[in-house]
Amino acid sequence: MKKLIFTFQFIAICLSNINASNKQNPDSLQKPVLVYQLDILQEIEPSAWRQTQKAFEFAKKSKADIILIHMNTYGGLVDVADSIRTKIINSPVPVYVFIDNNAASAGALISIACNKIFMRKGANIGAATVVTSDGKAAPDKYQAYMRATMRSTAESHGKITVIENGDTIIKWFRDPRIAEAMVDESIYIQGIIDTGKVITFTTNEAIKYGYCEGEAETINEALKLAGINNYKIEKYEPTITEKIIDFLINPVIHGLLIMLIIGGIYFELQTPGIGFPFAAALFGAVLYFAPLYLEGLAENWEILIFVAGVILLLIEIFAIPGFGVTGILGIICIIVGLALSMVDNIVFSFEGQGIPAFFKSLSIVVISATASFFLSIYLSKKLFTTTRFGELSLQTVQNVSDGYVSVEMQPSQMIGKQGIAATILHPSGKVEIDNEIYDAIALTGYIDKNENIEVVKYETGQLYVRKK
Repeated sequence: MKKLIFTFQFIAICLSNINASNKQNPDSLQKPVLVYQLDILQEIEPSAWRQTQKAFEFAKKSKADIILIHMNTYGGLVDVADSIRTKIINSPVPVYVFIDNNAASAGALISIACNKIFMRKGANIGAATVVTSDGKAAPDKYQAYMRATMRSTAESHGKITVIENGDTIIKWFRDPRIAEAMVDESIYIQGIIDTGKVITFTTNEAIKYGYCEGEAETINEALKLAGINNYKIEKYEPTITEKIIDFLINPVIHGLLIMLIIGGIYFELQTPGIGFPFAAALFGAVLYFAPLYLEGLAENWEILIFVAGVILLLIEIFAIPGFGVTGILGIICIIVGLALSMVDNIVFSFEGQGIPAFFKSLSIVVISATASFFLSIYLSKKLFTTTRFGELSLQTVQNVSDGYVSVEMQPSQMIGKQGIAATILHPSGKVEIDNEIYDAIALTGYIDKNENIEVVKYETGQLYVRKK
């Protein structure tokens, strides 16, 4: 009997110890909180929006409990930031942000949308004034849109009503007036900001005025401040394809690809047949348009404008004598197609970014195309005067020993004469008449080498011919 009582006492002591241990370490019996981490450590641009969409999608599939944004940015495109903040506000999964130094401008808008904000010592949040591509403040109608966006984002976190000294006071989780004052320098908030300045909070100031839940030096510290001790972090990593796309949509790379496209077209028009220059231009066009199309920036109609421009330019060169309206329209279509493809169509419905963004892309296209044109002229002179490349184009030196002669020609002597095309005429080239070589221009169409021709016109020392 005593042995049985002792056994029951031993079991009771063990159970009590286990229960006490569980009370001291409740996390040990709980499933770790799954935290899905997204890094925004660059300018807020289309790649950041694409990565945000994918990260939220993966977080949903992984059944993440929290999405944590690791942020350090000076800002970027407002339309992209607006898309990201809308995604955050509508997310069924709570979104936290750890500001690692900077959350300026568009970064401030994204941060305010998050459920909790944690900031590193020495970090900043604010300065959300809308600026144009040259860094100047945009007109007030654009600022008004941003003010409303910042205000509504702060309001989305809700408010409470409290009674203090018999007065009913509404307290916002994040004060909308402060969010608005991060945009508008004319707003005055007593004890916080004077007119003539926009709000930019330090970490301590953000904590004081409800725009930060705590100071943390690392993501792990931020999670502990949020009361999460038992957690597992999964991090979103861009794929190689995404990294390649991010590289190709860089404005500098855009400029180089435009130079390749324009240079390829120029050299193709200077050489017989279809060869390497055409392949280079086509390759450049694919590398230019494909990433923009995948990013959702280039639309089908914008690419068609570019293609139509190339076709119009070819028609002008090969089918119509001289250079007129068709050629000019072709050049305009090529430039506009390239420029529009860099700009999101949605931007044009948002008054604050459309025109500046378009002119920025247009300047890149015009500068790159101009540089490519003059570089192509320079290279053509260097390359086509050498023995190796000379056969690709018309010779610049016409020696008598090669059959070239200078003849005083009269219209009555040349009109109606027949011969053959000594080179391709598109539309300029060389023709052979009575065993002599002359400069000539195809009056209509494209004349291939060795085709029969007839002189139909002679003006200012220039023969005009057509196929016989």
